Amino acid sequence: MPEENRKMDFRKWVAVFGTMLGVFSALCGISTSLSQMIVFRASQGFTGGVFIPMALTVIVSTMPKNLLSVGQAMFGMTATLAPAIGPALGGWLTDRFGWQWNFYVNFIPGAVMLASILYGVDKESMKLRELRTGDWWGILCMAIGLGSLVAMLEEGQRKDWFGSPFIRNCAILATIFVPLFVIIELVREKPFVNLRLLVCRNLAFTSVIAFGLGLALYGTIFLIPLYLGTVQGYSPLKIGEVLIWVGLPQFLIFPFLPLLMKRFDQRLLVCCGCLIFAVSCYMNISMSFDYAGDQLRLANIVRAFGQPFTIVPITGLAVATLAAKDAGSGSAIFNIFRNIGGSFGIAILSTLVTRREQFHDLRIGELVTVYSPATQTRLAAVQENFVNKGFDAPTALKQSYAVIKSLVTREAFVMAFNDAFLVISVTLLVCAAAIWFCKPSRAEEASGG
Repeated sequence: MPEENRKMDFRKWVAVFGTMLGVFSALCGISTSLSQMIVFRASQGFTGGVFIPMALTVIVSTMPKNLLSVGQAMFGMTATLAPAIGPALGGWLTDRFGWQWNFYVNFIPGAVMLASILYGVDKESMKLRELRTGDWWGILCMAIGLGSLVAMLEEGQRKDWFGSPFIRNCAILATIFVPLFVIIELVREKPFVNLRLLVCRNLAFTSVIAFGLGLALYGTIFLIPLYLGTVQGYSPLKIGEVLIWVGLPQFLIFPFLPLLMKRFDQRLLVCCGCLIFAVSCYMNISMSFDYAGDQLRLANIVRAFGQPFTIVPITGLAVATLAAKDAGSGSAIFNIFRNIGGSFGIAILSTLVTRREQFHDLRIGELVTVYSPATQTRLAAVQENFVNKGFDAPTALKQSYAVIKSLVTREAFVMAFNDAFLVISVTLLVCAAAIWFCKPSRAEEASGG
């Protein structure tokens, strides 16, 4: 039998294995307990985690040089467009069919992905003998360490941080296994994730910037629904309708990105994207209670025009100075930093909103007292309103105090969200400055020469 026919189709079978995430996604939809949900969600990550590093490896190693920017732009779309479109689709599915359909719907892109892989990915022979020398200890430490770290960050605020035994145990596991993972990857001859590539200036700086961009991207997607649901009482569908304005305008930008990436320094594109993104967040630092979906629309549209210029060009810069064989490891490092940045961002912003709400509540409460003429006037008006509705005077007064307290809490929450958007804005300004520490890509150097 010819050697070509005896090839075991490595890339296709790995990709087909990855499409099992559709199966585990469906199992999440029919799960009946939190434990089942955790197991199936972890299985989703285990089966689907192959795609991001594999996709960039295929792009870098197989696409012609003149089309490389197109591939990088399409690859980068997933980082900004999917988080923007997802909440809108999820809100619509939840309102119309139930939350389970947020998992069932993954069958559709899964089927398209499977067909694309079987048609478009070339064969590559499997090297099963290399499993003997696989970095199994590194994989184990990474899974335990990073998994515990992400769990601690995402559940910390909800479980009162280190007051929870679960959070303490996750912190202990992360403290032990994350350093072990780093040490193993640095000293091993054939590491699972080649952290030694971080000596490359571009990969090191783009990874740090990816951390900040992950905080900003996932942070805004976290803050806006939380604000609309907590302060404005929006339903999932209405929240999705607000967030759709972060996604739709991006369809107008992405077709032009490959051309812009060829004609302009990619560092300039990332810098401009971060600045536009920062301006959109700065537009949200003066919100009041009257600031709802209609008022958020302009900031969301500005954000939509900035986001494609952040992750998309920086993905190319991250691997621009790496050899093709190192693109997979470089992509893995880049995306690890971005995802951890997203988890850190959600944890930090969630804690910030809670702590700043308490701070602003206290400060406003110092001014809103029964000795304040303005407070007395407002109390009298509210009490009169309750009396007119049939309440007796003592009950009306008690209800009036509750109304004033709810108003103070509401304003404190709005001010806390303003502070959170300011933190994101400052983070993006730092990213805009840090991108200039990267070298231009090879294509830019060549054109400059």
